[in-house]
Amino acid sequence: MIKRPYNFFRKYAAGFLILAGLFFYQSSFAQRRPKSLQSTTDGVTNGSNSKLPPEAQSGDTTIGFKHRDDLADSITISYRYLDTLRSIRLDSSINDFNKFFSVPAHYVTLGNNGSAGYPVLFTPILKPGWDAGFHEYDIYRFTLENTKFYKTTRPYAQITYLLASGKEQFINILHTQNIKPNWNFGFEYRLIAAPGFFQTQNTGHNNYRLFSNYQGNKKRYAAWFALIGNKLAASENGGIQKDIYLDSSEYHKRFAVPVNLGGEVSNSFNIFSTKILTGNTYRDFTFFFRQSYDLGKRDSIEINDSTKEYLFYPKFRFQHSISYSTYTYSFQDTISLNSYTGLKDARADSAILKNWYDTSINAAYGLNFFVQDKWKILSNDFSIKQFPETKNPAQFIEVGARIENLKGIFTAVTKSYYNVALHGEYRNKTKNKKWDALLKGEFYTVGLNSGDYTVHASLTRFLNAKFGNIQVGFQNVNRSPSFIFEDQSSFNFKNPSLTKKENITVLSAAAENPKFTLWFRNISIANYTYFKNYYQTDQYSSLINITQVQAFKKFQFKLLRNKLFLYSDFIVQQTAANSPVRVPLFYTRQRLAFEGVFYKNLNLSTGFDINYNTPYKANNYSPVMGQFFPQDSTITNLPNVSYFFNFRIKSFTGLIKFENINTINLANGLSFTNNNFAAPHYPTPGLIFRLGVKWNFVN
Repeated sequence: MIKRPYNFFRKYAAGFLILAGLFFYQSSFAQRRPKSLQSTTDGVTNGSNSKLPPEAQSGDTTIGFKHRDDLADSITISYRYLDTLRSIRLDSSINDFNKFFSVPAHYVTLGNNGSAGYPVLFTPILKPGWDAGFHEYDIYRFTLENTKFYKTTRPYAQITYLLASGKEQFINILHTQNIKPNWNFGFEYRLIAAPGFFQTQNTGHNNYRLFSNYQGNKKRYAAWFALIGNKLAASENGGIQKDIYLDSSEYHKRFAVPVNLGGEVSNSFNIFSTKILTGNTYRDFTFFFRQSYDLGKRDSIEINDSTKEYLFYPKFRFQHSISYSTYTYSFQDTISLNSYTGLKDARADSAILKNWYDTSINAAYGLNFFVQDKWKILSNDFSIKQFPETKNPAQFIEVGARIENLKGIFTAVTKSYYNVALHGEYRNKTKNKKWDALLKGEFYTVGLNSGDYTVHASLTRFLNAKFGNIQVGFQNVNRSPSFIFEDQSSFNFKNPSLTKKENITVLSAAAENPKFTLWFRNISIANYTYFKNYYQTDQYSSLINITQVQAFKKFQFKLLRNKLFLYSDFIVQQTAANSPVRVPLFYTRQRLAFEGVFYKNLNLSTGFDINYNTPYKANNYSPVMGQFFPQDSTITNLPNVSYFFNFRIKSFTGLIKFENINTINLANGLSFTNNNFAAPHYPTPGLIFRLGVKWNFVN
């Protein structure tokens, strides 16, 4: 008896009801905004922090007059990521539809929103230590690394909702506020639900996170907290059986095209409960809590007779971080014969599993195929920072140690492991902000991944406002192969463990200024581990060398009152032809947009978005393993052409997009059936119409 995935909302229903209640309670005050906010571009003021007026600073308390607080009439929001120094303002631009969407523009996916994907710009795993090996759905995950810790002067909420052809829906809800001036709290929820245009292609992803950061009144103590959960559910069809079906009028409706796995199954679609009969379900949960305490020099500023602003310049910081994470990766094909139109269809899945994975199941009793890896990880990290220069917290030396306790639960065995890692960092961003030097490293001394390490160095120089920044970087990573390559993994079918460590060296250089961005990177990989087909693994004995150049330029044309712009992205990559790393030689994205501010409050951006890459041997996909692997058939696609119409009126943003206009086919009347391919036998959809809104609320 196979245990089916439990309903995500059933388990977390109470929590979501509480969060939804808080959100709608907070946003119900959104219309009570002061007039000064009504005139801002997007409902928030993105300028620098407002200061108290001079009379308040001087302590003037004349009877009959009340000192004006500028922060009462505006909202200032900034955020930063964990372990970074840079404070970032909200981006209110509307010229890129993909900023509001779940899939980045430079990603190749199997066609359906929420399906497996990988970046056009090849990027190796640059993290030593434990890694489960499942990354094809990473773009849909909330992680600690992409969690934003906010600081805001007023409660702020944001809703994004996108509706697309084929009942596809995307929802993102964010709320954050400072409970006290020194304590921020927020939560974020995201839903991706898409039934797909081909059989057995439905996806349903749910993500949530709660986050908070706090600093004591005297600025000695600080704390960061995050609670993150993801459920990624995606049906897998193994691609269509024959490409020629796409040219047949019999299969004009793409849902009728025969597929390799899970086809001919009656399946109702519910955006809040995605039922996976054949496919992958990945779940993870992370609890993170960090505390720090500083020793150093105290100071303060008298604001007035009753208000004092405490200042503190740290000399030493003692920091402890604890995290507990669980990960579950599973594939199942658990379909009774009653779900099929006949025994023949049930045997089709059995034959595919035998041919692709050398795995036999008895189709006479229905399909019952299930594999799963589960992990539980407890991590404790202790570190000490020393700040050599008073009043410059961006210059420090840090040393620390981390202890990891890992438990893996597999089909045949349960194993416990541990890791001990030492890490250090030197950072020096000068007070004049012209130089930024970084040197950091990590070394696993004993445990499961002993001998793993990473060394990273970078140097950035700010030239001036015209020429911007230039940066050079170096990184060397020695890492154990991901655990999916171990023979103990449930996903390792009859393969020996790959024990040689991957060694990756990255050299990079970049120049960024208001006129253009130019970036160069060279990657060298020794002992590269990969899947060479649907289930067999291998380690490449020769050195792999990949050279990459990326450029971006914004052009403005003296047409249509100087409101016509071209945003140009270019990527050039080169590697050996016999390498298992397959990349297109050239990729470009061109956005031609007419944009500007009209009628005082209408911010408009409309035009065409075109993506194109040269023909190359694009990766194939293994549904059970959830892995892309190299193959030898060249895929040639037409440029992907989309039309977008984005506009913003005060705090409301409207989004319209027609995707894949290039699939138009006039052979038998007007249709959009000239599909491109993401991988062999994986056609991408025809015309997709997307309609969406993004709304900011300020209390």
